[in-house]
Amino acid sequence: MAKVAITTENAPKAAANYSPAVRKGNILQLAGQVAFDPKTGEVVGDSVGEQTRQVFRNLEAVLTEAGAGWEDVVMVRAYLTDTGHFAEFNEVYNQLIPEPYPARTTVYVGLPKGLLVEIDLLAVVD
Repeated sequence: MAKVAITTENAPKAAANYSPAVRKGNILQLAGQVAFDPKTGEVVGDSVGEQTRQVFRNLEAVLTEAGAGWEDVVMVRAYLTDTGHFAEFNEVYNQLIPEPYPARTTVYVGLPKGLLVEIDLLAVVD
């Protein structure tokens, strides 16, 4: 079974030699997405809530290109730059993530200037 790279013009271009997503068999791994506008390359939003909404738009674009949807997502890994952003992030996340909920891990990291959140996904596609 071949490994297939997934790319789309509807999500930001990869900043290095990696694919926005890779599918092998029924396993689909999405690389971390941040709040870049795919058309302009600019960061969308100054708050973690605004950025989370853009990240979800980018993730959804990659999922769609791969023939998958949120119902296929089994794991979400969220990376925040500030522990003080957790409540606002959770509020927006809870509005956007559909049931049945995937598993989730949230960690705190350093991201490039202006970026407050990054999210990657693991999906199993039937």
